[in-house]
Amino acid sequence: MTTRVVRVDLPSTGTLLDAADLSGALRVAAVLFVTVLTTVAAQISIPLPFTPVPFTLQPMVVLLGGAALGARLGMSSQILYLALGLAGLPVFAASPVLPQGLARLLGPTGGYLMSYPAAAFVAGYLATRGLDRRYATSALAMAAGLAIIFASGVAWMAWGLPHLGGSAAVRAGLLPFLPADLIKVLLAATVLPAAWKFFGRPS
Repeated sequence: MTTRVVRVDLPSTGTLLDAADLSGALRVAAVLFVTVLTTVAAQISIPLPFTPVPFTLQPMVVLLGGAALGARLGMSSQILYLALGLAGLPVFAASPVLPQGLARLLGPTGGYLMSYPAAAFVAGYLATRGLDRRYATSALAMAAGLAIIFASGVAWMAWGLPHLGGSAAVRAGLLPFLPADLIKVLLAATVLPAAWKFFGRPS
């Protein structure tokens, strides 16, 4: 007696949501789930004495969520997150000096927050093109999103705090976080290829 192995060939483009064949209601729930995860990640923050930017797990959640949901839904999850913050809900990282609400988006860390929809969109777009199927390309997709977050954050800080100057903004808003965030990207890049293996690797 022979055992026949059935292999499921998934399309080379699309998201994990497409692979899971989720209904519209479950897709909405997935967007809300990523929004909640972004909020929770913001609360796990470590303030640093030499910069107004706290260390949080948000970038990893933003990029993973965008890659899993796809460009449009990933961006929607972060737009919803910012909308909750604008409404005054305490969704941003706790800070003794930076208030919640609109003032946080206009403050020195606003560039990071406002970049989240674009970063999620880029990570999601690259994922739908198949870059989330393998570790190296998954890391590349997330690194592209991370570059958007840092570029926006540092540029906003340099503009909002002109006394710092561009080089000081880089030292305060990029260099202290880059090693840890690159490690987070490398770790997060293992999640999506593993998930695709669960559903079956595309040909």
